[in-house]
Parts: sequence; structure tokens; C-alpha cells
Amino acid sequence: MRFIKTEDLKTGMRLARPIYNKNGVLLYERNSKLTQQGIYSVRNFGLLGIFILEPAEPVPPMTRADIEFERFQTMCVFSIREELDAIAESGRAQRMEMIASNIIRNYGHLDERINFMQNLRSKEDYIYKHSLNVAILCAMITHVMNMRVEEQMETVQAALVHDIGKIMNFEPDEASDGVVIDMPMAVREVAGHNLLDTAFATRPNIKRICSQAQKTLASMETGEDISSIRLVNGARVLAVAETYDRMTAMKFEEEPASEVAALKFLLDNPEVFHPKVVEALINSINILVPGVSVELNTGEKALVLAANEADILRPMILMFRDNSIVDLSDTDLYEDLEIKDIMKTLDNRHVMDMDLLKRSGIQVEEEEYVEIPII
Repeated sequence: MRFIKTEDLKTGMRLARPIYNKNGVLLYERNSKLTQQGIYSVRNFGLLGIFILEPAEPVPPMTRADIEFERFQTMCVFSIREELDAIAESGRAQRMEMIASNIIRNYGHLDERINFMQNLRSKEDYIYKHSLNVAILCAMITHVMNMRVEEQMETVQAALVHDIGKIMNFEPDEASDGVVIDMPMAVREVAGHNLLDTAFATRPNIKRICSQAQKTLASMETGEDISSIRLVNGARVLAVAETYDRMTAMKFEEEPASEVAALKFLLDNPEVFHPKVVEALINSINILVPGVSVELNTGEKALVLAANEADILRPMILMFRDNSIVDLSDTDLYEDLEIKDIMKTLDNRHVMDMDLLKRSGIQVEEEEYVEIPII
């Protein structure tokens, strides 16, 4: 499965992920072949690109929960867009608690990991979809961390509004001859945080979470020592969720990072990303699960057979070279062998025989996949 930019789409390419309209109605099913009309539709939607299957690649399996997750993203983002635009224009939050409650109700009480799939984004809705995904991640992480209900609500609301400065309109002044000036990002961030004072005057923790998270992330560029700052838990959660989504989401100029690359980045910077929060993220989403193809630091390729709960980056794998089984959790034997990244193509190509794995003594978690028609 590959991410293909809209301008590079060609007829005959097969969709790896479904496409829905704003009401959650399915427009294009997985495995659909792109027609010229379909390409026009994708361009009219303003999408940066879509996920496409390799010519010989079977359709990646999706559970009912996976499908509902994509529908939820599609339907919820329009409510978020309306609310954020209203706050940016009037300085008043009207439905933010309701939207946050909906996210928490769906993803803030789960006792199992989910397949966190990135949604399709356009230039017009990029900030809104980013805010939604960060909010979903925050809901799951705060649940795993067993944070108080009010803390969870404040953190999810902060996630929804943390980028509001990027959508604010700035009135033209006399010096600009009536032309709206595109303000620098730093100015937009300050304006956004000031707006939160007004919109959430009775809930100051929401601004505190946003401000502390922004300062935490900025420290990676400025080198500022933030160890003396008493960060609230919500800020720590927001910093991790914001970074994970930003790294793995489709981008304007480059390919998105893989889940493994993003996770390694978080783990390699514990002074910025609190280890307990990163651990909660790991316990919220599936990353290296059975069926995922990976590349090792030796350049060899392998298939994940079973996840490792103790160390997500050291699962049991099947080597493509000789079909040997390697348990990376055995550091005595495989100390120098590690997963470099998820393969950018040909992942999810294999059909796993769960019964055979069980008979071989390998414990695996089975999912109930949804069948789709062959088109």
C-alpha cells in the first residue's frame, strides 16, 4: 500500500482505503479501480492524495471497528470545522464540550488497542482533521493513564483547539492597502492562544494545556531546558499525540513517516515526550501486529508473526530469506538485530494461518475481518 499524491493518480489504480462523504456515506469501496471520473472526484474533494494498492497486492484486511473508525473521522470533522471556525470568528465556544464528549464516548473508554488509520486530507481541511486525530489519540491515552474525567475532557478539548491560530483571519490594516497579510506562524500561535483566553475564560486549564504543550515541542528547536516547568498531564499527552499524528499523517511536500519511525522518535526523546505517556500511546494503538512486513537493520525483510507486549519494537518475526522464525525479544541471541522500519510497500501482503500459528505454540490475537466484494 502506497500513498499517491492526487496529481500522480492514474486510471486503473486500486483503492486501499474507502472514501466517504461528509455524511459518512460510502462513495468508493476498497479495491475499486480508479476511473477518470474517480480521479476528477478526488481532485474536486481537494484531497492531497489517496492510498493505493500495489498491482499484485491483495486488499488489506479491515475489521468492523476499522470501518467505523474511518466513518467516525469523516462525520466528526465537519462538526469540528464549524465549531473552530465559529470560535475563530466570534471568540465563543458553543459545542466544544459536546464534540469532545462524543470523541470520549467512542474512543475514551476502550480496553483494547485500535488500528489508528490516518484519514485523507485536503489543504482546506488539514487542520481540522489533524485536530480530530490528535483529540482521538488524547482520549485513548488519557484513558490508559486513568486520568480523572475532568482532566480527560480538558485534554481532549485542548487537542481540538490547539491549532486554532492557524485558521484565524487577520483583518487588513491601512498599511496593507486592504490586502489580507498572511501572518507568520509564530504570530498566529500567539493570537490563537490569546483567543483561548476569551473562548474558555471559565476553563483556564484548556489554554494552559495548549501553551505548555506548544512550549514543550518548541524546546526541541530552541534547545530550551524545560525541566523546571511543572507540566500538567494534559500538556504531556497533547505533546505526544500532536507529534505522532503530525509525523504519520499525509504531508504536502513529503511522504508520511511510518508508525515505527514516529514511535522511535518519541522514545528517543524522553526529555520532551514523557515515557509514561508514550507507553500509554503504545497501549492504545496497534503498530507491529501479525501480518505487517518490516525491514531490519541488516537490510533483510521479515513478517511479524506475534506482537511483543513487553517491547513493541521486538516482536516475533518470520524471515523472508529462509522462512526461519526469529524472536527478537531474545536479546541474548538477537541483541544486534532490530526493526528499522515498516516496509513502505508490500505490507499486509500475506494471509496469516492463525490455526497453524496456534498449533506451533505462537499466541496471536485474532480479528474478525469484513469481507468486501471483488470489483
